[in-house]
Amino acid sequence: MTDFWTIEDSNKLYQIQGWGEPYFSINEQGNIAVSTRGDDDKIDLFELVESLKKRDVHLPLLIRFSDMLDDRLKRLHDCMNEAIDRYNYDNVYRGVYPIKCNQHKQLVEALVEYGKPYNFGLEVGSKPELMIALATLEVDKNGQRLLICNGYKDKEYLETALLAQQLGHNLIIVIEQISELYIILKLAQKLNLKPNLGVRAKLQTKGSGHWGNSTGEKAKFGLTIPEILTVVNKLKSEDKLDCLKLLHFHIGSQISSIAVIKDAIREASQIYVQLSKMGAGMKYLDVGGGLAVDYDGSKTNFYASKNYNMQNYANDIVAAVKETCDENNIPSPILVSESGRAITSHHSVLIFNVVSSNNPPLEIPKPTEEKEHLIIRNLWETYETIDEENYQEMYHDAVQFKDEAISLFNFGYLSLLDRAKAEQLYWGCCHKIYQITKNETYVSDDLNDLNDLMIATYYINLSVFQSAPDAWAIDQLFPVLPIHRLNEKPTVKGVLADLTCDSDGKIDKFIDLLDVKNALELHPLKPLEAKDIDNKENTNFQPYYLGMFLVGAYQEIMGNLHNLFGDINVIHIQNKEENYQIKYVVKGDTVTDVLKYVEYSAEDLTEKLRCLTENALLEKQIDLEKSQLLIKNYEENLRSYTYLT
Repeated sequence: MTDFWTIEDSNKLYQIQGWGEPYFSINEQGNIAVSTRGDDDKIDLFELVESLKKRDVHLPLLIRFSDMLDDRLKRLHDCMNEAIDRYNYDNVYRGVYPIKCNQHKQLVEALVEYGKPYNFGLEVGSKPELMIALATLEVDKNGQRLLICNGYKDKEYLETALLAQQLGHNLIIVIEQISELYIILKLAQKLNLKPNLGVRAKLQTKGSGHWGNSTGEKAKFGLTIPEILTVVNKLKSEDKLDCLKLLHFHIGSQISSIAVIKDAIREASQIYVQLSKMGAGMKYLDVGGGLAVDYDGSKTNFYASKNYNMQNYANDIVAAVKETCDENNIPSPILVSESGRAITSHHSVLIFNVVSSNNPPLEIPKPTEEKEHLIIRNLWETYETIDEENYQEMYHDAVQFKDEAISLFNFGYLSLLDRAKAEQLYWGCCHKIYQITKNETYVSDDLNDLNDLMIATYYINLSVFQSAPDAWAIDQLFPVLPIHRLNEKPTVKGVLADLTCDSDGKIDKFIDLLDVKNALELHPLKPLEAKDIDNKENTNFQPYYLGMFLVGAYQEIMGNLHNLFGDINVIHIQNKEENYQIKYVVKGDTVTDVLKYVEYSAEDLTEKLRCLTENALLEKQIDLEKSQLLIKNYEENLRSYTYLT
C-alpha cells in the first residue's frame, strides 16, 4: 500500500465488489452505500447510523433492508424461469422459504408478501415453525403456494398438519423416518383424510464444506433407498401410493462447488423417475437448500465462497432433471427449492462501534547509561543497529535479551524499573523491524511471531456469541470492514475483541482473496476535539463504526446470552422513492429482560438492594444521599440496554 489512497483501493482491500455487488459500494464521501434493489438509489450507511443515534437507537444494532428480500426473490425466480425457457422445460418452479433460516416475524411476513407474484411458499421443520406458517401463509385457492413440512414429527405435529390441509393449504408432509408413515396412516384413517406425502432421500452424493455430512448413510435426516421402498410398498398395500407426490433431498447448506450440485441432481432425478414408474403420484422434486453465498468474494469453491452464480445453479438443475425425465418418458416435475441463506443473507447488516483499542506499546526508547544493567545496554545496542540488512538477526537477539531480562527479574537481579525499560526497548526493536518488513512481499517464516505481536486489538461494543455465533462456533467468515473513512488509508492491522469475559469472544479471521487473514486493516482512532470530550460515547476519540455484512441467515436466532448480553436493536428500512423510511424499530433487550430469562425478578432484586442500603445506613457505612443515588442508578440500569451506551 502506498501513501496515496482512494476508495478504489478500499474496494480492492475489503473485496467489496466480490461479495457486495450489486448491493454494497463506496460513495464519494468514503462511506458504505447500500442499494436495496441493486440500482442507482443508494442509502449512505454512515449517515443512516448517525440518524438512528439521534433517534436514541443505540449501537450495536442490526439494520434490515427489507426491499433486498424482494430483490433476492425476484433474481432467484428470474434465473429459474430463464433456465426453464432455455431448456424448454415443460413445468414450473415453486420456491419455498425455510423458516429455520430466520424466523423473525417481520422477515417472514415480508417474504410471504413479496412472494405472492411468484407463488412462493414456506417450509417448516418443527411444531413452532408450523404454527407460524399456518397463520402467516395465506391460503392459495389454486394450490400454487406450497407449505412443506420437514423435520422430526410427533402425533400432534402430524395431526395438525393433516387437519390444516382442510383449510386449503397445499401442504405436503415429508417423511423423515419410517415411524412417521405409520402414524400418518392411522391419523388419516381416523380423520377420513387423504394425506399429501413426500419422502426425503439420503443421497450418496457427498456434500462439501461444514455441512458435507448432510448426505450418505450417516446423515441425520431422510430415508435410505430400502426405506423408501418400504414406504412405497406400505402405501401400495393401503391403496394410497398416489398420495406420494414429492421427493426431497438436501445435501447441506452453503454448497460451494457446482459439481456437488450437479451430482446430487443426477442421483435425485433417477430416484424421482423410478418412483414415478412404480406408480407413485409424483409431482414435485424438492432440491432442498444449499445455494451458496459468496462471503469472501473470491468466486471459488472455498468454503466461504462459491464457484457458480445463481443462473448456473438454475441451469444445471433444470437441464439435469429434464434430461433424465425425457430419457424415461416421465413428465417433468414441478421444481422446488428451499433457498434460505441465498435469499436472506444480504439484507441484514450488523453495525457496532469501537469502544477502545490496545495497540502494541510504542514509546521511543531513551539511550541507556553506562551504569545500567548489561542486558538493558545490549537491548539498546540492538535497537540502535537495526537496519534493512540485519533485521532478522536483530529480531532474534531482541527476543533472547528480553527473555533473559524476565529470567533475571524472576530471580531478583533486575528491579521493576529495569524490567520495564527492557520491555520498552524490546517493543522499540519490534516496531523498528516491523516498519522495515510490513510492506515486503515475502517475510521469513521465523518473523511470523513478530507480525502477530504487532496486531492491535480493537474492543467492540458487541457480543460475538449473541450477534455472530457462527463466527465463533464454526469459523464462518463474514465480510467485516469500516462503514466510513474508506477514502483514508487504514494503517493499523487489528483483531476485534467483544465485551464478553471470554477469550473466545473475538473475531480474528477475516476474508481475503487468496486465503483467510488473521488481522483486519483498520484506521487509527481519531482523538476528539476538546469541545466534544463529554460526548455520549464516553470515549476520548471520535466514533468509529464497523459493519459485519451478509448476516441475515441464522445469526439472530442462534445467538446466546453469554454474560447476559441480550438481543440488539433491530431496524427495518424500506425505500420510499428517493428516500428511505424506518418501518420498524424492534428494541433490544434491557437488563430486566435478560434477568427474566435466568429466573430473576427485577422487583425482588431492587427490594433486596434497598434492604442492604437500609442496613448500611444503620451501620453508618453510607449516607442517605448516596444510598438513594445507588438505588436510582440500580433501577436505571435495570431499564437500560445490556450493551454500552
